[in-house]
Amino acid sequence: MNQPLMNPSNMTTEEDILDLLKNVKYPGYSRDIVSFGLVTEVKSTDGHAQIKVEVSGDDSTLPNTIKAEITKVLDGAPSVKSHDIQVVFKQGEKGSGSNEKNNLAGVKRIIAIASGKGGVGKSTVTANLACALSRQQGDDGQTLSVGVMDCDLYGPSIPLQLGISEQPTALEENLLSPVENYGLKVMSMGLLVDDETPVVWRGPMVMKTIQQFASNVAWGELDYLLIDLPPGTGDAQLSLAQILPLDGVVIVTTPQKAAVDIARRGARMFSKVNVPLVGVIENMSYLLNESTGVKSFLFGQGGGPLTAQKLETPFLGEIPLMEEVRQGADHGIPTIIGNPEGKASVAIHAIAEEIASLVPVSG
Repeated sequence: MNQPLMNPSNMTTEEDILDLLKNVKYPGYSRDIVSFGLVTEVKSTDGHAQIKVEVSGDDSTLPNTIKAEITKVLDGAPSVKSHDIQVVFKQGEKGSGSNEKNNLAGVKRIIAIASGKGGVGKSTVTANLACALSRQQGDDGQTLSVGVMDCDLYGPSIPLQLGISEQPTALEENLLSPVENYGLKVMSMGLLVDDETPVVWRGPMVMKTIQQFASNVAWGELDYLLIDLPPGTGDAQLSLAQILPLDGVVIVTTPQKAAVDIARRGARMFSKVNVPLVGVIENMSYLLNESTGVKSFLFGQGGGPLTAQKLETPFLGEIPLMEEVRQGADHGIPTIIGNPEGKASVAIHAIAEEIASLVPVSG
C-alpha cells in the first residue's frame, strides 16, 4: 500500500492522517472514507492519532470492518505511534453504502458528464454518448448495456433528447423501473413531473432525490451508467460525489473563453472530492460547410485542448456544430441514431471509444 510522505519533522499532522485515511475504501466501493465525508474528527498529538468516523446503514458489520482497515493503515505508518479510533454507527439510516449499494451493485462503471457553464450542449452530448457506447461490443461480443441518470433536476432535458414521455412503472413499494428507449435505461425528474411543474427545491431535497435515483431505481446489470449533471458546482454535484461511487467525470466545454474558464473551475471541484477526470470534450467546435469543406470557428478555437492541458487530463475530441444534432435533440432522435454517418456522429463514436478505453468495463 502506498503511504503518503510525512512532513520533514517526522511528526504526523492532521493532514497526514487524512492522507493516510484516503487508503481506506468504503466496503463495496472504489471510493475512500475521506471523500465520502465519513471522517468527522481527526487529531494528532505527539504521534498519537484520534479519529472519529460516522457511518450509517443496515449492515451491522460496517463499524468493525472500517475500524480494522483504519487500524491496518495506521499501524503501517511509522510516524503514528498510537491511535484511538471511534466508529459511530447509525443503523437504519440511509447513507453512502446502504440502499445505494444494493441497486447499483450491477453497474460496472459510473461516469458523470459535467460542465461549469450552461448552454454548452452537455445533455445532448450525454444522450449521444450513451447511444454510442451502447453500440460498442464488450469482450463477450455483446453490445454494451448503458443507462442514463438525469440529475439536472431543475432543467431535465434527457427525456426530450431520447424521445421518452412515459412515466416509470412501480415494480414494488419504493422501487421504480427505469424507462427504456434506444436500448438505454433512463431515469429523470422530467419523467416524474409534468411539463408545467417547476422544480423549486433547496439543497436537501436535491440530495434526497439523487439518493432515491440511486437506491429506488432498479438499474439492473449495466456496463456504464452516465450521469447528466446540471451546470455549476452546487448541491447536485457535491451530493453526487458523496453518494455515488463515481469512476470518473467527463467535462464538456465549448471553445469560447467564458466556457473554458468556468469549465476549469467546475472540474477542479471534482478533484477536491477525489473524483478522477476522464477527459475534456469540446462541443460546437466549428460550423462545417459540407459543400466546400470550410470550417467556421464561431465560438473561437482551441478552448477544449487548452482546458485539457490546464487540467492535465486527456482531450477526448471535438464535436462540430451541426443542424442535424439540434434537430435530433428536438425530435427525440439522437444524431447517433438518426444520422449515424454524419460528421458529428463519427466524432461522438470516436469519443465514446476513447472513454471506453480510459474507463474500461473490465479491469
